[in-house]
Amino acid sequence: MCRHLGYLGPAVPVAALVHDPPHSLVRQSYAPRDMRGGGTVNVDGYGVGWYPAPGGPAVRYRRAGTIWSDENLLALSRVTLSGAVLAAVRSATVGMPVADTACAPFTDGRWLFSHNGRVADWPESVVDVAKTVPAASLLTLDAPTDAALLWALVRSRLASGVAPGVALASVVSEVAAAAPGSRLNLLLTDGTVLAGTTWTHSLWVRSGDGAVTLASEPLDDDPRWREVPDGHVVTADVSTVDVQPIGRG
Repeated sequence: MCRHLGYLGPAVPVAALVHDPPHSLVRQSYAPRDMRGGGTVNVDGYGVGWYPAPGGPAVRYRRAGTIWSDENLLALSRVTLSGAVLAAVRSATVGMPVADTACAPFTDGRWLFSHNGRVADWPESVVDVAKTVPAASLLTLDAPTDAALLWALVRSRLASGVAPGVALASVVSEVAAAAPGSRLNLLLTDGTVLAGTTWTHSLWVRSGDGAVTLASEPLDDDPRWREVPDGHVVTADVSTVDVQPIGRG
């Protein structure tokens, strides 16, 4: 299983989230604590997205391979500060491409998106679901993967004005109904709001001191970490955290 995290709050070095904590995203990539019956180490790619200026578009760095071996990312993360970050490491589903373009975060303007999990019986199970996406979006997917399709589904809802948490929850509900047994743990931010889902894997939230972090696993032993129940969607900003059940499609 992949691992991901999202952060909103005072500007911090990206390394303070990705590299430095005792159970950082880098450590999770090779020593995860919670496997939930799926995946191995995350050797198939990684990516980090952040916002150089508040209110501006996101930028992204992503590569195939192992995050722990990338000295360039470590150096960049030490000097890059941001008040909003989304990062992920990847364990590719068998048969899906291992390439830079297949790695999260996926992006469009201010949006950053990640998927931890897999769509069961891909791609046959979601052929009808894919038909609801505009053809231009399907023709310009970053990669022929389940995560890229999920991003296209989410993006089409965001474009029609659907709120971030509602967009994630509706995609999870629809895809879970079409492809039972899927793992649909999604993460999304535009730099001001952070939304995530739990669907057969873990997600933890830590809030306080004007910041909020969502992560597949706690980054440290801070007692403020709380696990989000399975089958729920979280919508958060620096002052509020709202957790709601996801309806079954």
